[in-house]
Amino acid sequence: MIIEEITTTAFEQHTRVVGCEKTKRAICIDPGDDSDAIVEAIDKHGFELQAIACTHAHMDHVGGVAGLKKRKPEAKIIIHPADEPIYLQLPNQPGWLGIPRSQWAAYGFDYEQPPNVDEHWSDGQTYNVGELGFKVIHCPGHTPGHIVLFEPTEMKVFVGDCLFAGSIGRTDLPGGSTDQLMDSLFNKILPLGDDVEVLSGHGPNTTIGYERRTNPFLTGMYSIGGSGRF
Repeated sequence: MIIEEITTTAFEQHTRVVGCEKTKRAICIDPGDDSDAIVEAIDKHGFELQAIACTHAHMDHVGGVAGLKKRKPEAKIIIHPADEPIYLQLPNQPGWLGIPRSQWAAYGFDYEQPPNVDEHWSDGQTYNVGELGFKVIHCPGHTPGHIVLFEPTEMKVFVGDCLFAGSIGRTDLPGGSTDQLMDSLFNKILPLGDDVEVLSGHGPNTTIGYERRTNPFLTGMYSIGGSGRF
């Protein structure tokens, strides 16, 4: 597995290009903005981009979908159907965060209407990228249609904004649910195994075991309301 990480947007969101070293097939997970660096990361390895793989539909994770689709039109846009309404509201999402419309352009948040989704994730499916096989796990809570991508052979899970090093995702935006997020964390992500590396949408990489032992939201030290991140 080859992973190229490009940090984008004012939210310091991690966009990742993930490819099969042997076949040169690749996906881009959560393109945050229309960055030349994303395309450069794809092209420098000679990758064939087969999909724009969205863990969820918040603007810092899908803001670059339109630009990447224009540059790589053969790539399929994939999102869970429960997040498609949020995805289609991309041009209005800055307002959900209370950002004045007059400031949207300055922050790079003047989004165009995103292109149509090509495919939908389904819970439990295996999505193949060359010799890589990602298990798609529906993990609602941060958003209704949030998914994570788990590659069991590589022992890596791309968790979007469900889990961070020392924190968890916020649940106070439209469609968020504290109960659903905690259920997703304890019953879907933690059981993947302590040695699995966690690649989050923001912040440093971690492991499931480290978060199980130290993350205050998982040890019971803190309870969440709107106090998570991103």
